[in-house]
Parts: sequence; structure tokens; C-alpha cells
Amino acid sequence: MNTYGKFAQDTWQALAPSQYALIPDPEAWFTDLGKQAETAVVNLMMQLEGPDIKGGTYLEKVGRINAAKRQAEEIIRAEMLTPQQEDLEDEEEDEEDSRDVYLEASREMDRIYRETLEELHQEEMDREMKQ
Repeated sequence: MNTYGKFAQDTWQALAPSQYALIPDPEAWFTDLGKQAETAVVNLMMQLEGPDIKGGTYLEKVGRINAAKRQAEEIIRAEMLTPQQEDLEDEEEDEEDSRDVYLEASREMDRIYRETLEELHQEEMDREMKQ
């Protein structure tokens, strides 16, 4: 099982244990989910990194690729690897509030990352057009 599958398994066990218990073969299910997530991260990462910038340095390219990978991983973790709101368990009100805050913060971070990426992409396009 890869790191994505392990993350998903740990998250489901912690946040949705009743739903986790319904999975007939958790090892196989999370192994498969991890593989799907890995493919999704690679595909999304390639979209997010965008084309090479004319005159860009090696380090700028590495930075852009690493940033795209981190962003893709965050998006995939939120969308594929964590239980949906309706699957979360209602244990105690404080814990529920904490999860809600975490999920909302995660969604807000994703929104900010996407906006920043769009702005950077637009800046790159503007620079390329000027050259």
C-alpha cells in the first residue's frame, strides 16, 4: 500500500470508523484507492505545473514542479482520500466542531491555492506574450 492509501485508511479509521467497518477487505480497497490517488496526483500535477517558462531557470522549474505536486496532493487528499461530510461520525460536539473547522480550512486553502495558481499562470502567459 502506498502513502496515499495509508493516509486514506488512517483517516477513515479515525473519522468514519462505522463506514470503515463496512469495507469487506480494507487492505485491498485502500491499496487500490492509493493507486488511483497516485495517478490522479500525477495527472493533476502536470496540469497545475503548466508549460516551461521561456528563460526560466532550472531552480524555478523545480520550484514550480514541487509546488504543483504539493497542491495536487492536497486537492486529492481532500477530494479522494478523506471521508465525505455525510460519512463522518457524530461522536462529541467538540470533535465535530473541530472536524468542521479542519474541513472548512482545508477547502479554503484549496481555494486560495487554485486562485494563486490561476494568477501565476496568467502572469506567465502575460510574460510569454511580451517576449
